[in-house]
Amino acid sequence: MSWIQQFSFVMRSNITAIREKIEDPERMLHQLVCDMEEELNVVRQSVAAAIADEIQLGKEVDQLNSEIETWEKRAATSLKNGNESTARQALEQKLRLQDRLDTIQKTFDSQRTQVAKLQNSYRDLEDKIQQARHKRTLLVARLAQAESKQKIHNVLEKANGRSAFAEFSRLEERVNRAENLSDAYDRLDGVDPTEEALQEEFEQTERKEKLEESLNELKARLATSDS
Repeated sequence: MSWIQQFSFVMRSNITAIREKIEDPERMLHQLVCDMEEELNVVRQSVAAAIADEIQLGKEVDQLNSEIETWEKRAATSLKNGNESTARQALEQKLRLQDRLDTIQKTFDSQRTQVAKLQNSYRDLEDKIQQARHKRTLLVARLAQAESKQKIHNVLEKANGRSAFAEFSRLEERVNRAENLSDAYDRLDGVDPTEEALQEEFEQTERKEKLEESLNELKARLATSDS
């Protein structure tokens, strides 16, 4: 097989795969969730690596603190024994370790802050994927219902032929489908039309209450001035 034939075969395969995804929304939804889960696994590995670095830095900090304490005790012991030169050397070793500790402590504190942010982001991503799984289930159920309606519609259309009633039904189905798709995308984007309508209702009620309060205050002021 020449390279041209190989290229043509690969292109046909890719086009077929794309067509299958477009023609099968349920499969597309499933694949999108799978892609999210793969991204979550990659993030999980990155977060685990960052936590491992934090743990290692913490161990180094603890080790240096222990060594500093040891050298300080040695210096004190040397002074008690009257050996000032040895005490000075012990303190010099302690200071070198202290400088190293200060540097590692800064790195450790920064790493700990970054790990906390990564863990929060990871939990947020987990929650979003869980919501996506739930939405996928709902969308698949609605899709099955819509497809069932479409099959019934097709049967009725064939029975009614090309009459005006059949054309009206087709247009009605297209409108319903468009509305359903719009609602589906709203749900995927986290938009809840019910919540928006409820919020608008509360705002209208609050505006009416404020209007009544203003009117009552005006009446009271007028009554006071008249008296």
